[in-house]
Amino acid sequence: MSELQDLYQDVILEHSRHPRNFRPMETANRKAEGYNPLCGDHYTIFLNLDDNTILDISFQGSGCAISKASASMMSQALKRKTTVQAEELFNKFRRLVTGHDADSAASLGKLAVFAGVAEFPTRIKCATLAWHTLLAALQEKQVASTE
Repeated sequence: MSELQDLYQDVILEHSRHPRNFRPMETANRKAEGYNPLCGDHYTIFLNLDDNTILDISFQGSGCAISKASASMMSQALKRKTTVQAEELFNKFRRLVTGHDADSAASLGKLAVFAGVAEFPTRIKCATLAWHTLLAALQEKQVASTE
């Protein structure tokens, strides 16, 4: 494994073991639930929106290292972003992990650690579950669709 792949793996494991923003949010004005029946990943995303800006974001639930790290890093990346910016980041991230736009890795900053997921199609839903759940919360839906 290359040094870069080792670093990426270390970042994912660190966020899985010590997820950021892993807590329920009493002040949330939006929330949605996401579930991946193939592997059992299950998360709730909490948002505190004001004037189309994500003031705060958190999550609760359980899942594999990839899904938990993805939720953790997503929550860090989206604080203080507008809903439009969040949807744009969702689209870039989805294209990256599905292998449809490997060139976008540079524009994703730390989220680029998930580029290798494209090599493992069964893990794509793990990486995108929190993101689909975020999208559901932004669209005021209670349950996410991972399709």
